[in-house]
Formats: sequence, structure tokens, C-alpha cells
Amino acid sequence: MDWKDTLRHTTQLLTPMRRDQADTAQGFHALHEAALAPGALSTKHKELIALAIGVSKQCNDCIGYHVKGAIRAGATRDEVAEMVNVVVLMNGGPGYMYGAKAMEAFDQLS
Repeated sequence: MDWKDTLRHTTQLLTPMRRDQADTAQGFHALHEAALAPGALSTKHKELIALAIGVSKQCNDCIGYHVKGAIRAGATRDEVAEMVNVVVLMNGGPGYMYGAKAMEAFDQLS
């Protein structure tokens, strides 16, 4: 999978929604910013949690965006790999398969 192309395509898909459903889009963006702001947990740890949920939910776009966010927040490949281990523990085979996608995304987006 080409992660840069995937995220570019998703961004194109979201553009009309952001225009046509502006209130929802702005609300989601505000929630995103508030939830990932540093607090008792760092933004890096919150991005790793979001990535774990994206892998568990088998959401490719979530994986791509939260890998990018985790990288921006300073996550290392080893930290993402350990996060994948926890997802596999909690999710079994699907976590393993989508965890591999998260590692591929990290390699392509870093």
C-alpha cells in the first residue's frame, strides 16, 4: 500500500465533506485537537493510543493519519512496534495483520 497516496486520496474525499458539513467537520477537528493536546499524557502517548485503536478497528486511514501524528510527536519505530505487540495481545490475528500495516505506514511516512 502506498500510504502517502492513500492519505492524499482520503484528504481529497474529505474536502467536500468539510465544505458541505462544515459544522460537523469543525466539531470533529476541535475534538481531535482537544483530545490529543498534552496533559497528564503526552501527545505522543495519545497518538500511540489512537493508533492502537485504529489498528484494532482495522481503519487504514486512521492508521495512516495517526502514524503521521505519532511520528510528528516523536514516536520511534520501536515504540510503534511495541504498541503493535499490545494490539496483537488484545486483538489476536486481525491485530497482527493490521499491525503489519501500521509498521509499513511508519516506514513509508517517516
